[in-house]
Amino acid sequence: MLIFVGILFFNPFYMRTNTNKLISWALLASMMLVSGVSAATIGTGTVVGSGALTSSVVWNDTFPGTATGTINGLVIKARIQPTLNMTITGSGVIDLGLLTPAGYSSGSVNIEIGTNAANGASVTAKSTNGGLKNVSDATQFINSLATDGAVDSYKFASAIVAATDSTIGGFVQTAALNTEVNNTTTSHVIYTSNKPQALSGPTDDFSFTVSAQPNAQSPAGDYNDVVIVTVTGNF
Repeated sequence: MLIFVGILFFNPFYMRTNTNKLISWALLASMMLVSGVSAATIGTGTVVGSGALTSSVVWNDTFPGTATGTINGLVIKARIQPTLNMTITGSGVIDLGLLTPAGYSSGSVNIEIGTNAANGASVTAKSTNGGLKNVSDATQFINSLATDGAVDSYKFASAIVAATDSTIGGFVQTAALNTEVNNTTTSHVIYTSNKPQALSGPTDDFSFTVSAQPNAQSPAGDYNDVVIVTVTGNF
């Protein structure tokens, strides 16, 4: 009779190999878990007095590494103070001298404008008497109206004197008034510009001229008018 006996042999090498495989898989899973972790928030960036300007400071979880925080919206402010200047030549008096019906008597001043107004400036002239008024008789005027029985002429005119002193591209200035003056309400535009201009050199942006021609029947005497000259900056 033959008898077979089975002997189970224990193989320690086989167990070590499988154990190493298990450890390797565990390490790989661990590394994958670590690599999947997002960067850490380690602080905040804040602007004092503005709750809207707050952001996180984020670290990239490595050594050596970096941490970054960004505040988007820090506003920088500044202001340029407006400037507007007007210079008129002379002493403040335009003397037309002796008036005669034979022709116009005229007098003029030059005016210089300087401003940093983005849309330039304008200048107006308004008569406070509505013409040249007789100093002794307030009912007598030298103007184009016939109210006092005599039609005369009293005019305002303006003209560009010198080339522009502005270095701003597209600068345009105009002075081309020539009109009868016979009321106290109209502010006659004697000059306009559309961009900033320097107050430099001689006073010569434009001229303002006043002219008068009486009727042969206009009463003798002294006459005067006071003119209001106004400059307006278009900021």
